[in-house]
Amino acid sequence: MRGVIDLRSDTATQPTPGMRRAIAEAVVGDEQKREDPTVSELEARVAALLGQEAAVFLPTATMANQIALKLHGRPGDVLIAEEHSHVLIYEYGGASAHAGLVTLGLRGDVGRVSPEQVRAAAAPSVKAADQRAAVLSLENTHNSSGGRTWPLGELQEVLDAAQDLGLAVHLDGARLLNASTAQGVEPAEIASRFDTVTLCLSKGLGCPLGALLAGSSERIGRAWREKHLFGGAMRQAGIVAAAGVFALDHHVVRLSEDHARARRLAEGLVAAGVEVDLERVETNFVQIDLGLLELDRDEALGRLRKAGVGLSATIHPRVIRAVTHLEITDDDVEQAVGSIADALLAGARV
Repeated sequence: MRGVIDLRSDTATQPTPGMRRAIAEAVVGDEQKREDPTVSELEARVAALLGQEAAVFLPTATMANQIALKLHGRPGDVLIAEEHSHVLIYEYGGASAHAGLVTLGLRGDVGRVSPEQVRAAAAPSVKAADQRAAVLSLENTHNSSGGRTWPLGELQEVLDAAQDLGLAVHLDGARLLNASTAQGVEPAEIASRFDTVTLCLSKGLGCPLGALLAGSSERIGRAWREKHLFGGAMRQAGIVAAAGVFALDHHVVRLSEDHARARRLAEGLVAAGVEVDLERVETNFVQIDLGLLELDRDEALGRLRKAGVGLSATIHPRVIRAVTHLEITDDDVEQAVGSIADALLAGARV
């Protein structure tokens, strides 16, 4: 969307000049034989960052999630997750197709579920041959809830319940570094509590592609075979991994800038009369409620495109979103406030 302030997603980023140089100068080897030094460096650094023993580099976070779920369950076992979590609504039935898991979605509150819900969902059957709950997947930050984070105390209560029930716990941490930044804690303070963790490189970190799955050495050893089965094993992948190493050095610390810009965007929209719940703006997402406007979602997005601003739909029919990222400047935010307000409020009765 050239010439447009692109707030559709933080996946819209292009590699920065420094990242492109790192890609061009990457030292590479055969990743399938584990001879690529840049891939190995990235895996070691991410494992340490997340407080896990090991990590494996993968093309996408969806593949990372799917491999993790396959590690934790047998065909016919039950995957428990919040009903609007990424693994249930944006991974195209992968948990069933790849791992043979039965999926059970729990109604969440801003993307979070309670210990009581987990206990009820995983209650043991009176029949030994019945399907069993095997894995709980949580998402932090939660995409469909507008980039919301899990308070650590609340998170631990849910994890304690899962552990008591014998469930494996997986963290879809595609935007985990946004969560740790927002909460002012080290990523390992969140991620080390889980059996497996996914981290995506192509969102706030600004890489062209790539993700990692982290966990114990034993689990990641098994994940390597699944990586080959999924078709995710690569050759001179250090060219891509170099972007991830660069992002760890340069783009993690600046995530707070995205959060600050999202806050300024949200406050500016509220001041202009656009409905945004400021309490829900915790990271780099701003959700706009169209409920009080005489606009449907497609019309709203069309008006915004004509005004030179790209926003995107959400799973919620009356909600659209803006997502800040490393290519959005302070000037973009100021311009976007006016353009969004003008486009959405023109002729609308509020």
